[in-house]
Amino acid sequence: MLKYRDYQTHIIGKGTHILSMYRFLYLAMEVRTGKTLTSLGIAEQMKDVENVLFLTKKKAISSIVSDSEMMCPSSISVFVINYESIHKAPDIKWDMVICDEAHGMGAFPKPSGRAKKVRELVRKCNPYVILLSGTPTPESYSQMYHQVYFIPSNPFASYKNFYKFASEFVRVIQKKMGGLYINDYSNGSKKIIEHMSPYTINFSQKEAGFVVDTKENVLEVAMKSSTTSLIAKLKRDLVIEGSEEVILADTAVKLMTKVHQLCSGTIKFESGNSMVIDLSKAEFIKRHFEGKKIGIFYKFKEELNALKEVFGEEICFELEEFNSTNKNIALQIVSGREGISLKEADCLVYYNIDFSATSYWQSRDRMTTKDRLNNNIYWIFSKGGIEREIYKAVIKKKDYTLAHFKRELLNL
Repeated sequence: MLKYRDYQTHIIGKGTHILSMYRFLYLAMEVRTGKTLTSLGIAEQMKDVENVLFLTKKKAISSIVSDSEMMCPSSISVFVINYESIHKAPDIKWDMVICDEAHGMGAFPKPSGRAKKVRELVRKCNPYVILLSGTPTPESYSQMYHQVYFIPSNPFASYKNFYKFASEFVRVIQKKMGGLYINDYSNGSKKIIEHMSPYTINFSQKEAGFVVDTKENVLEVAMKSSTTSLIAKLKRDLVIEGSEEVILADTAVKLMTKVHQLCSGTIKFESGNSMVIDLSKAEFIKRHFEGKKIGIFYKFKEELNALKEVFGEEICFELEEFNSTNKNIALQIVSGREGISLKEADCLVYYNIDFSATSYWQSRDRMTTKDRLNNNIYWIFSKGGIEREIYKAVIKKKDYTLAHFKRELLNL
């Protein structure tokens, strides 16, 4: 029988009390502290809960099912499904809904499709709701509203939509984009978190008694001279015309994206077609990490094709295969940054880097477990490329933006 850690037992007791009072709990436990098992432990303690629907990302389903089976719950039945397949869940009355990686519903000012689907389910069943996330508001406090707006007892229920909520809790700033002024709603007040306090349990890795030592290594790769020449020409002329395809960077955003792609040896043309133009990074990774079992995060689709071409049968794309073989695994950084464990990897390797600070902070902990607290991660940057500038921003918990690009690469 599963034995909970002491802190989990304490949180289960406290969480059960909050849930009994409000029918709603936000479990903000940092990665690898056991929030999945803790949430199921709370569900089992609720005397009027029998059917539990656990919503997660598709890639995380197998690990959630494994945790549930390890727990061997006697009084509850747990059904695990990904958010996009909510409509395929059995048509029964769910006594509890657990929303994993709840910050993924935090889009604003309009709710995401995911948040709308969960709202429809909650309205139909009126279940207890547990939200799970190690980073509830990774980019803005404003992200909290649509995570909870479908819960009747949430502290912002009197605000009928985000805009009414924003009038009280957000410092709205007008920004000029493309000649138009738009409202920026990202400056949410810390009062949002204070209002959530009665419903929330925060718990860190430090409180759990383990501190992760992650060593970061930056390795530079010399790309082909034709690639660096292409980047220089695009920055100078903003357009490159070939016999069949065109690379067009007629806005600063497009130029930033094209430079980002080219620095890792890929490009997407104006036609929508894309291709690999330089295998230098993929070849370097295969050579440098020979004999190691690695997890590789990539950014753009063509980077995956480069890895397939260089690694062949030595690489896979599903966790089950990675865990049961000696193959390496390649994962897209945004979809692979949360809800999965890469504990079988010797190290993590980043083919490219995302503009999002959230991607940086969440993905780097994928190897951590309570028994593994020392990790090595490697960033593969092109010499003189944009990646190092992006890295400087995200390690400070700041997204890399167009303002950074203009200032650092265009000297505007």
